[in-house]
Amino acid sequence: MRFSHLMLIPALALAGTAARADGLADLKAALERLQEPAPLKVSLDSSVWRRNGEGKDADETNGQAAVAIEDGPRGMQLSYSREMLAKLDAEATAVARNPNAKTPTLNAAREFSPTDLRPMISAASSLSHMLEKSSLLTEKADVYQGKPARVLTFAQSIDAVSDRDRKYVKEFEGRVHVWIAADGTPLASRITQSFYGRAFIVVTFEAKNEESSVYALAGTRLVAVRKESRNTASGAGEKSDQKIVKTLQIL
Repeated sequence: MRFSHLMLIPALALAGTAARADGLADLKAALERLQEPAPLKVSLDSSVWRRNGEGKDADETNGQAAVAIEDGPRGMQLSYSREMLAKLDAEATAVARNPNAKTPTLNAAREFSPTDLRPMISAASSLSHMLEKSSLLTEKADVYQGKPARVLTFAQSIDAVSDRDRKYVKEFEGRVHVWIAADGTPLASRITQSFYGRAFIVVTFEAKNEESSVYALAGTRLVAVRKESRNTASGAGEKSDQKIVKTLQIL
């Protein structure tokens, strides 16, 4: 069988694409490259909405808080504005007088723990650890913010759940989607998790988590400039819903 020169051109192009289509290797190389602990200064805003219960008996809160972060040779340091400290003090005083007082700013500021902040300012390390317990399912060509990209889809194993919680979980499904640039640099990610389980023999529960992140480069460091998480849970006749949005600005 003979092939014309024109027929060989697309065939060779496809072969070249297949040879380069190793998104997982590109992603791992980028994550390794972007863990350089370069000095970093950012501001971070946190917006938290929570609702417990349903109907007229639902308890709903909505709060915001902000913090400045500096990460360098001396470690990670947080600083709060005088205005923010005044709000936190006012709410703490209100709770001391009335344990049922609303504390929207305190609720949002609780999102500034090291375990919550490190994945945002050291995103490459956090993403690497998460993928250690995930297996690649697919790699597809896609578009992100109008530019060519690749999206890798991973399956999370039950190992993503802590040993303490795992004994109650009967069914678990987790997916991780990561959009990468041509050189493997992460552009965005989305994690979805669903749980179904039983505790104390008669109490069944189900929960769903979804987390979306947008990444950017701060020198040789990968940071998450936006992270939005949504969590819903129901069990024992109760229902809770939560949405947290964190936005980071590089200074």
